[in-house]
Amino acid sequence: MTQDRKLVVAISSRALFDLDESHRIFETEGKDAYCRYQMEREEEPLPPGVAFSLVRKLLSINATLAGPPLVEVILLSRNSADTGLRIFNSIQHHKLDITRAAFTSGDSPFAYISAFGAHLFLSANAEDVVQALDAGIAAATIISSGSASSASEQQLRIAFDGDAVLFSDESERIYKTRGLAAFTENEKAAAKTPMSGGPFKAFLAALHYIQTQLGPERSPIRTALVTARAAPAHERVVRTLRAWNIRIDEALFLGGMDKGDFLRAFGADIFFDDQKVTASRPADTSLPAMCPMA
Repeated sequence: MTQDRKLVVAISSRALFDLDESHRIFETEGKDAYCRYQMEREEEPLPPGVAFSLVRKLLSINATLAGPPLVEVILLSRNSADTGLRIFNSIQHHKLDITRAAFTSGDSPFAYISAFGAHLFLSANAEDVVQALDAGIAAATIISSGSASSASEQQLRIAFDGDAVLFSDESERIYKTRGLAAFTENEKAAAKTPMSGGPFKAFLAALHYIQTQLGPERSPIRTALVTARAAPAHERVVRTLRAWNIRIDEALFLGGMDKGDFLRAFGADIFFDDQKVTASRPADTSLPAMCPMA
């Protein structure tokens, strides 16, 4: 596989590992105390963080096919190289195949997302996510649900909202400014006109490419569209995905019903939605989706 067909996910150290205690020391005692704390514990592995299970499932995809890796995970961290040594030691302890990283000593690492060719950036830092989105990069804030892992221990299950996530927000703007009736009429009239792509289109396309390498029966990934749309607004969604030549495994048109029960039924590891908006940006992530999103 060529480099441009590989799925690349960039993730922050605070999403990958539980750094809550370290962060508390940074906030209450300052940078110098934080640096001492981390360097004194370089050989003490960090416990898994909210995105650890997701990363492990992503990396396990590489074992499903012979040849070059299908997935790469990049670590992006506001730590320095010195304090980041504990993070790399923890990566080795947990046997995660992560070899590339950027340590920015307090600055936002978002500038390196594109340089690494990442399709997606996941972080516990909302400010970094906003900067990435402003730069045109698919990014989301990871929020812990405190729930158990998904129903599937092996298959990675990813759910997406539609408008302002997979698709552009052009139709959603009509709904917000003119109401449901105008939205429905617009979607009926434009049913055969494909929508523009949203911030997560490229990420879905990369997932789809991996799925095509194995076929639906053996795929390590299962995707779902979970949208508040209902008939007749569903037709434009179907025709848009068809025009993109992207397969999505399940499509749930809920007509405004709460998504939580459906996400639990799907067994999602992660759900990308635009409803928990951070600083008016159009993406947010809950991990796992066993917890309904408000």
